[in-house]
Amino acid sequence: MVLLTVVCAGGLLFDDRVLVGSPIWFKPFKFAVSFVAYGLSLAWLLSHVPPGRARRVGWWAGSVVAATGVIEIVIIVGQVVRGKRSHFNHETPFDEALYNTMAVTVVILWLATLAIAVLLLRARIADRASAWAMRSGIALALAGAAVGFLMTQPAPGQQRGVSKVVGAHSVGVPDGGPSMPLTSWSTTGGDLRIPHFFGMHALQLLPLAVMVLMALAPRLPRLRTERVRLRLVQVASATYAAVFALVTWQALRGQPLLRPDGATLAAAGLVLAGTAAGVWAALRSAGPAGRVVDGGARHGAETEPTA
Repeated sequence: MVLLTVVCAGGLLFDDRVLVGSPIWFKPFKFAVSFVAYGLSLAWLLSHVPPGRARRVGWWAGSVVAATGVIEIVIIVGQVVRGKRSHFNHETPFDEALYNTMAVTVVILWLATLAIAVLLLRARIADRASAWAMRSGIALALAGAAVGFLMTQPAPGQQRGVSKVVGAHSVGVPDGGPSMPLTSWSTTGGDLRIPHFFGMHALQLLPLAVMVLMALAPRLPRLRTERVRLRLVQVASATYAAVFALVTWQALRGQPLLRPDGATLAAAGLVLAGTAAGVWAALRSAGPAGRVVDGGARHGAETEPTA
């Protein structure tokens, strides 16, 4: 996938074809980059599964993810070479067969990722904040991937067995209209690629939040306590889930990301207030030197040294 990003970058530079309002090589480029991040993240998560039967199951699940990812990207690139769209394409029996193959492989990929999520739920991970970030990250990634299934539903005016295109990224407007730079997300209607993208990248962002907290702990005494870090990660996970739900709701109502209405802004305000309250409560649970204060002597053994 890393090598493919280079190939696709060359396609973006030297192939000026446009498909559905976007440079034709942009889709395989995005998919290749996404698979790089997804594969590295899953490999890192699987390293926390203990050796034995669980590790063997994880190896097979990871191999299935890799194999289905290759099938998916081969079809996408092949259709780019042909000048055809890969997703939602029912123009010819061959195009439809390729799209149906992709539909099967993505379901298998999702189920293999679910198997890895179950292994992580059962694994004993020493650092509770890291364990929470990994488990909530992969759960949100599964939810984000599942948004893709909503895109396969017929859009207004489309009919299965009749229309050459069945399914769409956009909601309320046709695909290929005015869009944001880089992402190609619609600026005139809802776009299901937004929650799809946001949810799947919880797999990287939530573990990254733990790494940031660990890096800041030597300088910020309050973060040296595992309980405080755990509570902050729980707040981050809840916030991420709430924002994911919000952008999904916004997209399904046919509303552009950058043009929220009053209801969307009110919901965003509630999420922001809840996050601020959660962070305040998490930080307040530790004393000025990092000692947990909401459990008395019972939690004293969990407090890490401050110097």
